[in-house]
Amino acid sequence: MSGNGRHPVYANGAWEIDLARRELRLRGTPVPLGGRAFDIIETLVLAAGMLVTKEDLMTQVWPGAAIEDNTLQVHISTVRRAFGADRAMLATSFGRGYRLLGEWVELAAGARNGLTQGITEAISPDAGRLTNIPQATSELIGRTDITRDLCNLLAVHRVVTLTGPGGIGKTTLALEAARTLLPGFQGEIWLVELMALADPGLVPSAVAAVLGLQPGGGPPSAASVAHAIGRRKLLLVLDNCEHLIDAAARLAEMIVQTCPNASILATSREVLRIDGEWVFRVPPLDVPAADNAEPNDVLSRGAVQLFIARTRMRNQDFAALDSDMAVIANICRRLEGIPLAIEFAAARAAVLGLHEVAGRLDDRFDLLTDGRRTALPRHRTLRAMLDWSYELLPASEQHILRRLAVFPGGFTLDAAAAVMASGGALSVVDGVANLVAKSLVTLDHGTAHERWRLLDTVRAYAQEKLAQTGDAGDAAQRQASFFLDLLTGPSADRETDRIDREIDNIRAALDWAFSPAGDGQIGAGLTAACVSVWTRLSLLGECRARVETALSALDASEVPRTEMILRAALGMALTYTSGPVDATKPNWQRVLDIADALGDIEYQLRSIYGLWLYEILICAYREARSLAEQFLRIAATVSGAPDVPTADRMMAMVLHYTGDQSGARTRAERSLAAPLPADRSMHTIRYGVDQRVGTLVQLARTLWVQGFPDQAMDAAEAALHEANAVGHANSVCLALADGACIVAMLSGDLGTAARFAALLSEHADRHALGVWRTYSRALRGRLLIEANPLGGAALLRSALADLRGTPSDIRFQLYLVWLTEVLGAAGQDADALAAIDEALGRAERTGERWYLPELLRLRGELLLRSNASAEGLFARSLELAREQDALSWELRVSMSRVRMAPEDQAAKSALADTLARFNEGFDTADLRAAVRLSRSIG
Repeated sequence: MSGNGRHPVYANGAWEIDLARRELRLRGTPVPLGGRAFDIIETLVLAAGMLVTKEDLMTQVWPGAAIEDNTLQVHISTVRRAFGADRAMLATSFGRGYRLLGEWVELAAGARNGLTQGITEAISPDAGRLTNIPQATSELIGRTDITRDLCNLLAVHRVVTLTGPGGIGKTTLALEAARTLLPGFQGEIWLVELMALADPGLVPSAVAAVLGLQPGGGPPSAASVAHAIGRRKLLLVLDNCEHLIDAAARLAEMIVQTCPNASILATSREVLRIDGEWVFRVPPLDVPAADNAEPNDVLSRGAVQLFIARTRMRNQDFAALDSDMAVIANICRRLEGIPLAIEFAAARAAVLGLHEVAGRLDDRFDLLTDGRRTALPRHRTLRAMLDWSYELLPASEQHILRRLAVFPGGFTLDAAAAVMASGGALSVVDGVANLVAKSLVTLDHGTAHERWRLLDTVRAYAQEKLAQTGDAGDAAQRQASFFLDLLTGPSADRETDRIDREIDNIRAALDWAFSPAGDGQIGAGLTAACVSVWTRLSLLGECRARVETALSALDASEVPRTEMILRAALGMALTYTSGPVDATKPNWQRVLDIADALGDIEYQLRSIYGLWLYEILICAYREARSLAEQFLRIAATVSGAPDVPTADRMMAMVLHYTGDQSGARTRAERSLAAPLPADRSMHTIRYGVDQRVGTLVQLARTLWVQGFPDQAMDAAEAALHEANAVGHANSVCLALADGACIVAMLSGDLGTAARFAALLSEHADRHALGVWRTYSRALRGRLLIEANPLGGAALLRSALADLRGTPSDIRFQLYLVWLTEVLGAAGQDADALAAIDEALGRAERTGERWYLPELLRLRGELLLRSNASAEGLFARSLELAREQDALSWELRVSMSRVRMAPEDQAAKSALADTLARFNEGFDTADLRAAVRLSRSIG
């Protein structure tokens, strides 16, 4: 296909399409383009912006040829590459076809016409250029990319509206784009400031005055102004249109329809809604992520750069130190990257200091008031900025905006409707849509389902207005009732993703419910309904605090079921935040009593599991075994017996700790062989951890003791993988602490153990899980055995001190073993002996036997260092290891016996026999040491 000669050249800004010469040109310079690709461009430009289907392209461009769709895609990609930064001009309608965007106008052959032509050239001192765009007084920070994007849009579209909330920097960005375009723009660029106008009828007069027009026949109108502009080439910047939006829209539409060489760049909190308008929503400045306070990353963010620059302008002695970065980052996040608010904060920080500003941001409207004297009145304080937007709203939209302030976590339309008082003039859907259009409500693009939110500053302002009307209590009560219905409704189990996203709103509802003006009974019900959310999200510290508040306000005699639910949640939260404290057991017993009275099998199982967990954590293994058997009897009566695998896991744990490794492995493997429940999340909700993860952890420990270190690590890593897949932080901590960290440590792989320990610390801190924090501290202490054993001992003693407040603790013995090892490495044998003797005493008192062979061996090793006899300890250790089917302990004590008596043939034979029974794990520290020792003794 070739040019027909009727329209030899079409132009769109800096781009030209010469049909006669078959050239695509940028500012007069040809862009290399193959013939087939040019055929596509020719077809699209002659279609004058209309959609051309894929089928039409293939039949018109290559008539009669058998063209595959992927061949077309190759040429389409070539066209896009040719347009480079302006590739968006080739627009795709998915599954349908293509069009060329922009105003492609016919030129005489060889003529040049470009809106952005020469953007990058230096500003020419051409005295004839007509503009009133003011020179920049300071650097525009953090806007380089979007300035370029805006200029590219103006090359393609004749009407672009910059929109966004007050203070976002619409005017500043528009002026920067105009200054950027000016060097290569072959025409006029004029700024028309509409802020001072109150009468919409004066908009045409304002434009006429700026352009020097003299429309005849009475006061200027949109039509007469457009007629007077005629074919003048100009870019008109209409600034601050929102309060005159209808008049500004009429004028802009008339100009673009009548004046072929005129373009409009408008700034407005509300879009013009005219034909051909391209809306550019100005984003906030980039702010640092909440979990990243690394100074270089913080300094790379536009909001931080603006804050520091503006603070230095007010106080030349200000220096942003690395230690200040977290505070500055928090200020910028709290102000959500809004440039005007950041400038206010910087002005205050220059005289009050960073920490004073950061601490007073909850009172931001009184704090952030130090605007420039020459600024527009609505830009001199943060409150004035919002007053301007609020007062432009009709009463019905003011009502909706005020009531939306009760949602700190964003909202859905049904939630918004629930908090509105009846009789509103606008429907909620229309009201929210209008508030979005006016940049007071934002569509939250970060979620799978449609949600909206108010910027934090807008919400704080709306909260003030809501309180002034006296409607705050009614709106809060409606919100709390809505979320109670959502959490207890028939679809709650199917909407867990949505419910989890409502956590901030539920917190706000609970804060109101337990306030002096609230409703404690609604609060108690909402707390009980929210337990599954906190458990699912591993927010057990928050769960504990909220449940304790609800129990104190609950009339338990009236709602025993609510008390049962709350106490079950409290028991689980206590276990993982504080360990097996004294209050745990009577709390679980109360849950069981209520469940028995109500005949509630689910809560009977929950309470028995809670009591079992308490007993096993304090090493009361006889009681724990009895409770596991009781759990199994009840679980077996339920249709399908979905909780029987949990009973097997409970018994496997008892057997492992009491020294029956074969029995523990059998129970664990049987539990893992059972089918997974239809709703796996019920494990975490009912029992605090995913039960399959817990069983894999138990199997990993047992396999290592039995002499299968490779399989043990496989099981431990499988547990961690499944915990991550389930997405449950408490289960991840269990998989790390009791599985992966233990197996790596026992295998002598300290590097892997350190990596897992770091992950454990991160998860425990993020979710405030005190038990796992303690474990992480102890683990870090043990890992210091080579670099700093005394420092490691201090960490271990700190962890042990945390546990001494509980009746006992299942991990106490392990911490004492680690303390023994690091003290021994530090040469403090007396203290090491004291630690191992305490561990042995606990083992004798509690019946915990899984580590007993190693305890005896370690005591023997310490005695040998003082030339005391250890033969009896080693013999007893070997006997217990064989009783337990604990090949790994047997290997360790066999090595100790050989090192004690290298010439003892029986000891050497026993070591050789033990080594021969291993069929894996030859890269682990113990087996490498055993092989070296065996070779050294011949």
